Amino acid sequence: MNPDLTRLTGLLPRPQDRGRIPDWNAAESTLQTSLPADYKELVEAYGGGGFIDGYLLFLEPGCRNGVYDLLKITREREEANDSLWQFEGKPTELEAEGTRLICWATTDNGEYLYWLVGQGDDPDTRPILVNDESGEHWERYDMTVTRFLVGELGGEVRSQILWGEFPQPVHEFRTATAMAD
Repeated sequence: MNPDLTRLTGLLPRPQDRGRIPDWNAAESTLQTSLPADYKELVEAYGGGGFIDGYLLFLEPGCRNGVYDLLKITREREEANDSLWQFEGKPTELEAEGTRLICWATTDNGEYLYWLVGQGDDPDTRPILVNDESGEHWERYDMTVTRFLVGELGGEVRSQILWGEFPQPVHEFRTATAMAD
């Protein structure tokens, strides 16, 4: 277990039923890129399709509940962003040839958390871009998903875009499977 994941398990209790492990090969084939190792380890430790502190929806490839499906949400966001960028400027990070976004989390307020993916990049060093619900404001974090979550839940990282009440004083993670019951 990587050190950030070890720290996260101390901040955010793991669910008893973690659900199924995604088919990583199928997901990466669909996305035409590798996913970060820390993200895979995080999904395998907690289960994907989760709800953190009643606010952050943690996506998993192929989740049976489409609200939490990384592949479905990424596809929808690509279409929505393409439409938006006809009227709004896109982030400067996306001006480079071959760059794109993969959505790994969203919120019930309409914010989106992405990896910035470049041609031939190292998936384990991809920056995170957070987009507000209007699509106009962006924040960049040069860290892994697990480090970002540890920073948010531990108070070392404070997004100006995410809800001011996140994180909650007592942290909770619920899988999509647990919420369906």
